[in-house]
Amino acid sequence: MKPIGYSRAQIALHWFVAALIVAQFVLHDPIVAAWEATAKGETPVIGPLVLTHVIGGSLVLMLVVWRLTLRMRRGVPAMPEKEALLLKGLAHLTHWTLYALMIVLPITGLATWFGGSETADFIHTSLKLPLLGLVILHFAAALYQQFILRTGLINRMLRANT
Repeated sequence: MKPIGYSRAQIALHWFVAALIVAQFVLHDPIVAAWEATAKGETPVIGPLVLTHVIGGSLVLMLVVWRLTLRMRRGVPAMPEKEALLLKGLAHLTHWTLYALMIVLPITGLATWFGGSETADFIHTSLKLPLLGLVILHFAAALYQQFILRTGLINRMLRANT
């Protein structure tokens, strides 16, 4: 049986990971500069913002694994019954693609930073815009659900209902 709503832990993890991802985009310039200096054989400037990016990415990875573990153990609430099948399918695809990107991006970032992998850097750099696009789509879809379809979907991620 599916739960009626998300647990407090699921909600907290959702918003904390969302904040971390925003911070990763906002604070990415210093780590890019450090990586480019390293690639040129120069000594990179490793300041607090570089460390924040590395730690933030590592936290995203750990917290997403935790989220997936909770999702598998507890489950998630069903989509609204009156939801069009196409929208349900797109939501499902978007969520699982977001999870995949939230795992692949930190792994490739760590492989770039600690392993010096050019391939990992290419993958990491190539996937950051698709992640941003899916985050924007996820946000827009939640607003569409809330204010156009009036399903109350956003309330599930604001208030625990165990």
